[in-house]
Amino acid sequence: MAHIVIMGAGIGGMPAAYELRELLPKEHQITVVSAVSYFQFVPSNPWVAVGWRQRDDIVLEVGPLLARKGIAFIPQAVTTIDAPGNTLTLADGQSLSYDYLVITTGPKLSFDEVPGAGPHGGHTHSVCSVDHAQAFWRDYEAFLKNPGPIVVGAMPMASCFGPAYEFAFIVDADLRKRKLRHKVPMTYVTSEPYIGHLGLGGVGDSKSMLESELRNHDIKWICNARTTKVEAGRLFTTEVDGLGNVYKEHEVPFKLAMMLPAFKGVDAVAAVPGLCNPRGFVLIDEFQRSKAYRNIFSAGVCVAIPPVETTPVPTGAPKTGYMIETMVSAIAHNIADELAGRPVTAQGTWNAICLADMGDTGAAFVALPQIPPRNVNWFKKGKWVHLAKIAFEKYFLSKMKSGNSEPVYEKYVLKALGIVRLTDR
Repeated sequence: MAHIVIMGAGIGGMPAAYELRELLPKEHQITVVSAVSYFQFVPSNPWVAVGWRQRDDIVLEVGPLLARKGIAFIPQAVTTIDAPGNTLTLADGQSLSYDYLVITTGPKLSFDEVPGAGPHGGHTHSVCSVDHAQAFWRDYEAFLKNPGPIVVGAMPMASCFGPAYEFAFIVDADLRKRKLRHKVPMTYVTSEPYIGHLGLGGVGDSKSMLESELRNHDIKWICNARTTKVEAGRLFTTEVDGLGNVYKEHEVPFKLAMMLPAFKGVDAVAAVPGLCNPRGFVLIDEFQRSKAYRNIFSAGVCVAIPPVETTPVPTGAPKTGYMIETMVSAIAHNIADELAGRPVTAQGTWNAICLADMGDTGAAFVALPQIPPRNVNWFKKGKWVHLAKIAFEKYFLSKMKSGNSEPVYEKYVLKALGIVRLTDR
């Protein structure tokens, strides 16, 4: 009998648990360990931040869901990984041994890289967690009574730019509905070298289309922005040129700010000798397996993927839901094959596919593969994306509730995009 332990109960960890349970004989034990007791559908956090969703709409208690599938759950953070000894130490002091470890923790939010940033004692908000989205909503409710400037964007070394664009347009749409938009100057501040770069070197016409959308929504922007510090009501950022030389210093006023932080690996993972790169992301081979420890696998935001290209202000490469889903599926099949005495062969697909809401419309992009040159390089905008993302939220949450292990991005998103692409021909 083997014991497989999964660190994290998010968009990677929960599907990993379900798919492993379906593939493995019952004598093998599966345990999920998570610092929180709930699953949160992270793509919906921008809606929570403006009151379009409530916490209970996108959060599920995972213990009962996993128990129904015969999967154990421990709501404790991991403090130490003894990789040579195949043992975890949890926050309550207990030890947990494993035969295989699957790391799907997501990132550590590295607010401390910019002084004054972050929702915990800093001056900026985030939508990276449902708690952070709720904190923005509390301040937003007060802001609506006495509005002022808003800053939205992404810090240096950020790698997930889609939610920043989403949030800017969602706030714009919400303010227009409330007849308050004329009282709120908005600025988009990003480490991307140009609008629509997305950490991917651009996708299709993303540059021109997103620039046009920002203009049409009266949102100013600053690119190549090396944000250096944040004070109450003021964001300080250095705009650089294509060679990284200082072009202009900006002091951007705000009454409310949402700036996505840089990511790092969580402390317990980053501390394991030989497991990670200098920023704490797990180094993996083509089978999602650690290069240093053959019984450790990893998927999602916590794995090391090199930037698509060098940029004047450092940016990372995003890991989209479809990519994470294929990584998780590869891990499940490879562990099942090893336990059955077969060689591992399954590989994840490093393709970027995303549905981005824009309040009352949306944008979808497909980059196959993620690193250029690409076989597919496609970016489209339309009301259908907004509606598709709402439907996908319901679909994914229903999958989590039912314990269904089918690949939802492949079944739902790719089908939707395929239909739209056919209509574009």
